[in-house]
Amino acid sequence: MTQTMIELVAISKLYGLGETQIQALNQVSLAIAPGEYCAIMGASGSGKSTLMNVIGCLDRPSTGAYYLDGENVADLSHQHLAQIRNLKLGFVFQQFHLLPQLTALENVMLPMIYARVSPPERRRRAAEALVRVGLASRLDNKPTQLSGGQQQRVAIARAIVNHPLLLLADEPTGALDSHTTQEILDIFAELNDSGMTVIMVTHEADVARTTKRVIWFKDGQILHPHLSPHDLHPWVA
Repeated sequence: MTQTMIELVAISKLYGLGETQIQALNQVSLAIAPGEYCAIMGASGSGKSTLMNVIGCLDRPSTGAYYLDGENVADLSHQHLAQIRNLKLGFVFQQFHLLPQLTALENVMLPMIYARVSPPERRRRAAEALVRVGLASRLDNKPTQLSGGQQQRVAIARAIVNHPLLLLADEPTGALDSHTTQEILDIFAELNDSGMTVIMVTHEADVARTTKRVIWFKDGQILHPHLSPHDLHPWVA
């Protein structure tokens, strides 16, 4: 196991040209160790979502190096990045992005098709992942038959079914009520306790306080790389 799961070295990200150019990330350097549970916070437009996209290999940095599990992925081909996203990364979003015509089990099986897992193994692992998030009795339900919280549980099961090294969650509780939010956060905590590295973008202080480290962003730069979740009060308006 590498000493760092994620190492960003002087990462910058520019959008546009000339006078319309925007610097979304400005010389960002950051290290996250295996097994950490981090929240990325900051005002709207601070660069936190851009950072998440770079970490998730969904966007390339303009300059700098990005080491994921010891491999510099900043300049890899689109095909290689797609393989990394499928096998090493799991994604959970505010919107659940489930296919409405498929059952919960079938939705969770999808990433394993691209990983070329055999059909019997896909079904076994998908069912196991759904049991892990508390949906043992909902395998054959379609998204329209599930509550918002249950749909997010399906999305989490889909994200973890390939046993990723890193789980990335972008405002995963933004569309949920407070009770359901706590249930989802309990799942993230259990996944982290089992050894999974979890990084979550959130604007909610109460959500960030359930993590173990807060990375505070402002104007495309990390203002505080290692803020205690219990010391958020001076930072949160």
